[in-house]
Amino acid sequence: MEIAIIAHDGKKADMLQFLNKNKELLIRENIKLIATGTTGSKAIEAGFEVKRMLSGPLGGDAQIAARVAVGETQMVFFFKDPLASHAHEVDINMLIRVCDVHNVPLATNEASAQLLLNAIALQL
Repeated sequence: MEIAIIAHDGKKADMLQFLNKNKELLIRENIKLIATGTTGSKAIEAGFEVKRMLSGPLGGDAQIAARVAVGETQMVFFFKDPLASHAHEVDINMLIRVCDVHNVPLATNEASAQLLLNAIALQL
């Protein structure tokens, strides 16, 4: 299974904490991670194996959306910062729309991401 990880600047630390908390589960379930540029770099620095796309504002959201559309990515964890504005909001909405169109689970916060990972562990 391939999961995309994306985090706005104000949520990158939360994403890394979430990944570290679930490291054993990610390894046990053989989950492959892909990420937008900076989120991926930070995850790699933290010891995770991650395939990096472009930075979000430079097209990384679109690259991940394309992978979702063709069935390569089965789940997306996008820790959005709801209190900040983002210049590439159109790209973010496009990714959300593609997940909805292709019925791909999308978690936008730690609680929903944890529920999805728990479901994988339980083989639901």
